Amino acid sequence: MERAPVSCLPTNSKMSKAKKVLDDAREIQNPELDLCDKGIVTFEELPGLFNMINITRLTLSHNKIRNVPAGLANLVNLEILNLFNNYLEDLPMSISSMPKLRILNLGMNRLNSLPRGFGACPALEVLDLTYNNLHEGSLPNNFFMLETLRALYLGDNDFEILPPEIGQLKNLQILVLRDNELIELPKELSELTRLRELHLQANRLTLLPPELGNLDFTSDKSEVKLHLNPWVAPISDQLQGGIVRIMEYIRSDTYKFLYKRQVSLKAPPPPKTVDKSKKLSRQRNAS
Repeated sequence: MERAPVSCLPTNSKMSKAKKVLDDAREIQNPELDLCDKGIVTFEELPGLFNMINITRLTLSHNKIRNVPAGLANLVNLEILNLFNNYLEDLPMSISSMPKLRILNLGMNRLNSLPRGFGACPALEVLDLTYNNLHEGSLPNNFFMLETLRALYLGDNDFEILPPEIGQLKNLQILVLRDNELIELPKELSELTRLRELHLQANRLTLLPPELGNLDFTSDKSEVKLHLNPWVAPISDQLQGGIVRIMEYIRSDTYKFLYKRQVSLKAPPPPKTVDKSKKLSRQRNAS
């Protein structure tokens, strides 16, 4: 009895699983496609994906994808795109033309910038850019025109300055800026009147703009995190009494006088205390 020929070609069980998920979804017209942790390196491993225009949710987290083709924008009904924990270094400009995209998770990648025109996303409500290599110069000119944005996650990046245009995001309810390099905050933060969560922990902040006292964080659903910053002594002392206490303090004439005096001194910013050079997002050649 003759034996079947043995193939010398490598097999990739995860790749075959990805194709099976794709084929099954295509057969039953499933609008939600879950391709999490399938060992995917390139979209070429997903033939016909961009023709599946019925898809509303696409999960590609925990893969090894480096590039997103412009053809992704063919998925005109896509509402949720999850690319968390990949090797992305850039994005196509076409992503801003996706008409129904509401939730975009790009956390834990290697992004150094966002594409020109990104702020044109017409329906984006939640944007997660946590753990990348972004800074104030990484944002396109129209970024703060994302009027529909409700939640913006920028934690664990390299922001030293938050552009004053942040005040244009009038619908923002959640702003996460923890674990950056922020040395000051713009007074325009006070224009975010719908803000209910503000995460500023683990930066290099010494002062809060007095205008921030105009925001209301008294609700039980509100959350403000300010710890692990080198605050001037009056702020650090008031923080012992909680957020309501500190908000009352920065509204006071006493604090406004202190703030002006500290700003006029133009003291150098506190030194960096965290070495981010070994972040996974910096390892461009990892496989």
